[in-house]
Amino acid sequence: MPKIDVNGARLGYDDTGTGTPLVLLHAGIADRRMWREQLLALADRYRVIVPDLRGYGESELPQTEFAHHDDVAALLAALDIPRAVLVGCSFGGAVAIDTALAHPERVAGLALFGTAVSGHEWSEETNDLWEELVGEVDPADLAANAAAEVRFWVVGPGRRPEQVDPGLLALAEEMDRRALAAELALSAVDLAELDPPAIGRLADLRVPVLVTAGAADVPEISRLADRIAAEAPYALRRPDVPDAGHLLPLERPEAVNHILLDFLTGIDRA
Repeated sequence: MPKIDVNGARLGYDDTGTGTPLVLLHAGIADRRMWREQLLALADRYRVIVPDLRGYGESELPQTEFAHHDDVAALLAALDIPRAVLVGCSFGGAVAIDTALAHPERVAGLALFGTAVSGHEWSEETNDLWEELVGEVDPADLAANAAAEVRFWVVGPGRRPEQVDPGLLALAEEMDRRALAAELALSAVDLAELDPPAIGRLADLRVPVLVTAGAADVPEISRLADRIAAEAPYALRRPDVPDAGHLLPLERPEAVNHILLDFLTGIDRA
């Protein structure tokens, strides 16, 4: 797989297709493989760049201070791309939003699926839901933690594991085990956060914003999508995708691809 030097780190990435550039940013419980269906579906009309964020997947983690949003801007510069539409899921959506606020000249639009937002504090309701569904897990047991996170996020509170494709669950657990190891390594590196964080700056997003979530995801994710749509001036809130958890681009690719193509067609026409 190709790698590219970005701010002193080598990032693994895919780059295929021609046309309007898109950068797909993965969830914190995954890596760039979660976008495999979008890469196939979009590359005949768009230039699709799918990186592993620093420390995740095939990307390196030098022991120097960095910011994920600065890495995204530097990736575009390294690829000689003036502006791109950023597509993010979960933590990748938070990185996309932060990039749009820190480097607005680099971002032509945001498509956010089950997104997080920097500075958002999880509610007591969500913490209680974790206790109800998962309970206490040994923090040193990566496999147990991956299984717990997949139960909570990928299956979701309103479904049982046997109702979800076992192949999806197996891939999600494998990606999450690697992601948890990445997060452990990242905890030893200084990470520069967006200051002030994005949760209080959504009104400053001056680009088209698409936001949706999985209908089977944790309820707070859908409420967060509602908040983005209410505060970002050019936001479009699409209905939640039926029978989809937190990794909805991987679980319901046809629905997500349709939503994405409709949004991107509007940007192309503008």
